[in-house]
Amino acid sequence: MLLFLIALTLFNAFFNGYRDTSSILAGVMASHALRPRWALYLVAAADLIAPLAIGSAVARSITTGLVDTSTITLNTIVIAMIAAVGWNLFSWWRGIPSSSTHSLIGGLLGATLITSGPQAILTKGLIFVILPLVLAPVIGLVLGFMVMGLLLSAFSNAHPKVNALFRRLQVITMLTLALSNSSNDAQKSMGVITLALVLSGRLSSFTIPIWVLLACSITLAFGASRGDWRQIRNLGGKIYRIRPLNALASQAASSVLILAASAFGMPVSTPHVISTALMGAGASERVNKVRWYVAGEMVTTWAVTIPATMAISALIFISLSGLHELGSIFNWLVPTVGSP
Repeated sequence: MLLFLIALTLFNAFFNGYRDTSSILAGVMASHALRPRWALYLVAAADLIAPLAIGSAVARSITTGLVDTSTITLNTIVIAMIAAVGWNLFSWWRGIPSSSTHSLIGGLLGATLITSGPQAILTKGLIFVILPLVLAPVIGLVLGFMVMGLLLSAFSNAHPKVNALFRRLQVITMLTLALSNSSNDAQKSMGVITLALVLSGRLSSFTIPIWVLLACSITLAFGASRGDWRQIRNLGGKIYRIRPLNALASQAASSVLILAASAFGMPVSTPHVISTALMGAGASERVNKVRWYVAGEMVTTWAVTIPATMAISALIFISLSGLHELGSIFNWLVPTVGSP
């Protein structure tokens, strides 16, 4: 069971890197700041390095800070991860811009509630985890608007050739954004595996082993190196036609926000922050430049993910319990039927 959970979590980390790259590269690709393959490999390298330099505050917040670990079992974590991975695959197949962070939290909450009851959810931890998820996109929108406004004021009389400078600066902001993304997202997978090791008795305390850190970092980076080109194209042109200045402003705003969240141990969704920062940067230039109906679709998806994965966790538990009951009945009937 433990090996299955580790494999599932690493697959989720790979898929997380694969999907989140689309958000990080959307602005760079839309403004033609860098060749696609070079951009992918640079993001993957940043994803590999960041977890080695950042602490484990986010890993603790999303696991030991969210649920009472003395009341749950390894099976709880397995159910949570199956729900999270299942929803991520479904949303990717349907082209829905969902969040791996939301699905993981929803899966863990749903699995804990159905297996251990509401008393196993830590109220303080729940507020600490949910509040940043709700506020970060709003703050991203405001920051994107403000940074774009400052850049517009600073370069209002600049020659169009200044776009070449903006494209070069985007390489720096892209790498910073990739570092901030990995510093937050890789820890979530590390936290799940470490918690599983504690629950299975392999670890005496919640301390992330070096092999877990390396495994999650490498897997996330490998996923990033593959790149979800469909989502990169969609995000790069779906919200509005992105110019180099829009991309630069949104990347700078997103990087600051995600790095700050990671430093305080707050889990945030990178795609959500980047998307709203892009909207803010576009709105700062002209409010009707942004296709706000697309923003509405995104917000609806974000709101649905946590309840959906909670429900999936409950269904998985009920299904497995039903199979167990059927097995018990069968084991009871077999010797009965065979008896004289």
